[in-house]
Amino acid sequence: MNAPEKQYDAVIVGSGPNGLSAAIVLARAGLSVVVLEARSVIGGGTRSAELTLPGFVHDMGSAIHPLAAGSPLFRSLPLADHGLEWIYPPIAAAHPLDGGKAAILTGSVADTARTLGVDEATYLKLMEPIVQHWPTLAVDVLGPLRFPKHPIDLALFGLDALPPATYLASRFKTTEARALLAGMAAHAIQPLTNLTTSAIALVLMAAGHQRAESGSGWPMPKGGSQQIANALASYLKSLGGEIQTDRTVRTLADIPKTRAVLFDLTPKQILSIVGDRFSTLYREQLKNYRYGPGIFKIDWALDGPIPFTNADCQRAGTIHLGGTLEEIVLAEQQTYDGKHPDRPYVLLAQQSRFDPTRAPKGKHTTWAYCHVPNGSTVDMTNQIEGQLERFAPGFRDLVLARHTMNTAQVEAWNPNYVGGDINGGIIDIGQLFTRPTISLTPYRTSETGMFICSSATPPGGGVHGMCGYHAARVVLRDSFGKDVPVALSTG
Repeated sequence: MNAPEKQYDAVIVGSGPNGLSAAIVLARAGLSVVVLEARSVIGGGTRSAELTLPGFVHDMGSAIHPLAAGSPLFRSLPLADHGLEWIYPPIAAAHPLDGGKAAILTGSVADTARTLGVDEATYLKLMEPIVQHWPTLAVDVLGPLRFPKHPIDLALFGLDALPPATYLASRFKTTEARALLAGMAAHAIQPLTNLTTSAIALVLMAAGHQRAESGSGWPMPKGGSQQIANALASYLKSLGGEIQTDRTVRTLADIPKTRAVLFDLTPKQILSIVGDRFSTLYREQLKNYRYGPGIFKIDWALDGPIPFTNADCQRAGTIHLGGTLEEIVLAEQQTYDGKHPDRPYVLLAQQSRFDPTRAPKGKHTTWAYCHVPNGSTVDMTNQIEGQLERFAPGFRDLVLARHTMNTAQVEAWNPNYVGGDINGGIIDIGQLFTRPTISLTPYRTSETGMFICSSATPPGGGVHGMCGYHAARVVLRDSFGKDVPVALSTG
């Protein structure tokens, strides 16, 4: 006779950073919690593996983590005690231009502004107030639509954040300043003429400038992004939480008895599991959820460091390859229109320059992707490497091996990345706060005891755990009559 399956207060489906974060908040409130992961390795988008050659550790998903290091939740947790160590490159991000020039983002607003010539004063006026108030502003920015804790600061931020990035860029005169802003805004993975694309640029630049004040910036985890998931999991287990791998959830019958279920999944997967348990209206809203452009990703094993023409690029952890503002605007619009640019915007990370654990001595790893139409199976290797050769002549001569993933392969690796969309749904004005549905409590579904804690809820994509944090707060109130026991860090 088989023993009855253990019952839990809460079950989390999916072990990405948001799922693990939700589990931690619930476990700290004294609940019995289990995380179910379909794969044999936890982490969702924060996984690392030897994809090319033995000894070369590649980040399979996320690589550089400006929002993780500065996350109000993560900064409240003892993750360093559980093995997480951040590495900070001398320069957060660099944006090379033809002729050997480059725009850079450093840990200081003043230092960055000084590199922008006649745009120095404009940059200081834009970024100094945001950076000054960012530690408290982040709590409002990285949350759902609600009355803000710091309404004046958020309102001032919104004046700059709401317009399209092309409008914000029009304040600047130099090619460098305009390109820097474009490269930041292109993280939104949508046309830079869309409303709110300025927001992602300002958030990323503010996070980069936090290093001087509070130690965030744009760091990488020593040993690979897997270490973020490992640290979260280790802390969760210290609280009595459980994690079960190789536990695929296809229907509700695969979930242990519990008072609350939290899905670290996007609407497509949730609908396939829950079926007709949701109300007709809610089910239709989830069916209408929109996914954005995808990515084509390459990981390289290299025989040496990338030979960037510009010296600052050799000191930066992140490189934005795309040329001028006008080039990036064109490439992102073409992608959104279903085309494949000849000169795509490429986001590149060179972790092994600063973390020697990533590759054998004298060798290097490099991680990059470009944006492509959702569901594309076009091989963009030549276009991506063409952008690298443009700013680092001789790059191809260093390639020992490469590993590529088109959007179908990206989704097969992580089903949350539908059609290759790494944000778990487009984050445009129509889904910035109303994700996955129009609701003041977007983490709550129409079914009692079922919740969503993935990047398909506010504040959306990125490794910060805040979707999980906010979802867990709703679970505690709705299902257990408690309030959150984790105080967020604001400094």
